[in-house]
Amino acid sequence: MELKKVAIIVAGGTGQRMGSVVPKQFLEIENKSILTHTIDQFVAAFADIELVVVLPEGYLKQGEEVLGKRKYKNKISYVAGGDTRFQSVKNGLGKVPKASIVFVHDAVRCLLTPALVQRCYQQAFEKGSAIPAVTATDTVRLMQGEKHQLLDRENVMLIQTPQTFRSDILLKAFEQKYQASFTDEANVVEASGVPVYLVDGEYENIKITRPLDLAIANYILTKRFA
Repeated sequence: MELKKVAIIVAGGTGQRMGSVVPKQFLEIENKSILTHTIDQFVAAFADIELVVVLPEGYLKQGEEVLGKRKYKNKISYVAGGDTRFQSVKNGLGKVPKASIVFVHDAVRCLLTPALVQRCYQQAFEKGSAIPAVTATDTVRLMQGEKHQLLDRENVMLIQTPQTFRSDILLKAFEQKYQASFTDEANVVEASGVPVYLVDGEYENIKITRPLDLAIANYILTKRFA
């Protein structure tokens, strides 16, 4: 039996590190906003997926206008974000029905593929969670005060989104009181006492944070559309 699919697209940032007056999720690549590129991948993966778009409170109308141009057939809800990622996701979870698979994804990771979305769904359906991750390719050192030590990069995983869960697991986890360590959904779920499971991510699934990331995304998407 398939479960309902809901993607919470977290677009709460204002783009300060990008150095842009426009929030980075609204910047355009190939004449389409980053937010739109991202949502298109989820819709391509599952035509029946429902979308919850979390935006800064002052940009809700702009988000509706940008996405309205695409005339998606999917149900889209718009929710104002909070002061932390935890609160923004919690606000989005208010729109999530029970008995569903929930994807929580950074709006500015627009280079994911439908195959990754489908892979996350399948594992979350079977195991309860799917956290995309790739092995570190750089040399990694752990700082401990003024000292540092080399880590085996084969054992260091870089975590991505969409972090995907059965709704009963995620909704219960977000009943907890906020902690500073809650930097992503996997941490929240683990703190509730439930283990999380990694799934193969994609090296191109970068988070667009700085101008260089935007240039890389532009290059990759231009190649895909060629």
